[in-house]
Amino acid sequence: MKVWLLLGLLLVHEALQDVAGQHPPKNKRPKEQGENRIKPANKKAKPKVPKIKDRDSADSTPKSQSIMMQATDNGRFQKPGAVMSLTAGQTVELRCKGSRVEWSYPAYLDTFKDSRLSVKQNERYGQLTLANSTSADTGEFSCWGQLCNGYICRRDETRTGSTYIFFTEKGELFVPSTSYFDVVYLNPDRQAVVPCRVTVPSAKVTLHREFPAKEIPANGTDIVYDMKRGFVYLQPQSHHQGVVYCKAEAGGKSQISVKYQLLYVEVPSGPPSTTILASSNKVNGGDDISVLCTVLGEPDVEVEFRWIFPGQKSRKKSPNSIMKFKTHLEKKMQP
Repeated sequence: MKVWLLLGLLLVHEALQDVAGQHPPKNKRPKEQGENRIKPANKKAKPKVPKIKDRDSADSTPKSQSIMMQATDNGRFQKPGAVMSLTAGQTVELRCKGSRVEWSYPAYLDTFKDSRLSVKQNERYGQLTLANSTSADTGEFSCWGQLCNGYICRRDETRTGSTYIFFTEKGELFVPSTSYFDVVYLNPDRQAVVPCRVTVPSAKVTLHREFPAKEIPANGTDIVYDMKRGFVYLQPQSHHQGVVYCKAEAGGKSQISVKYQLLYVEVPSGPPSTTILASSNKVNGGDDISVLCTVLGEPDVEVEFRWIFPGQKSRKKSPNSIMKFKTHLEKKMQP
């Protein structure tokens, strides 16, 4: 009886030791401090594959960034809209970010060297100010940054800004012209524009032939109307020539533009020809020399002169050296 009692006590003692954990299983190692106690069994993690951008998006041309701002009446700045309508008489101030900024504005302001226009280059931005605006100032105002390597600069297409401004003025539905009769040349290989632009964006504009008197429809196929340019002849033909004018209606009022003589030129247009001639091929130090550059081309073709000469980089460092440039421009219509 005592033997069975001792054997029972021994079995109970061993069971208690197993419950207390004094004898851990032989096939498991003790867990270290801080070790995750729950691990998924036989589960492989999927390797993360880095996302690769489309080759087209990576190689695409950088988008253009607008650098133009407009000064408001309260002294703040805002981005101007693509098209703005302002009352004539207001002062317009535009700024474009950059240490080298070039500007383009209606040719009317440049032709007469208008003192109302001021263009300045500051350290971090270019500034254009137009005071006492008139309906004749209606047009495109744009700017762009310059990328320069020495004295050779090119336009930075990624840093530009532009806005088209309508200056509304009482009694002026059309942008005033400098003459009462203009000539428009019709070339078979390029578009022709009858430049009757309006100062009111909502104006209804029609094109008319003087003789025989009739309205010329802008059907969108041969002729289209662009309020920023005028009536555009997409493919000029000989039967388009003649005297035409435009008629605008807005706010219960109507107005007729100046007349335009359309002349058809059968010979296709070509690039202008240039000649350059120096007054002498050999001079002594201190002597004067003149260089004449002549351009022959068609009428109404804009020509820009850019001079490149020896020592141009160091010209600013030599105050005793004086360079004078005179531009002679001659245009002749091809037969």
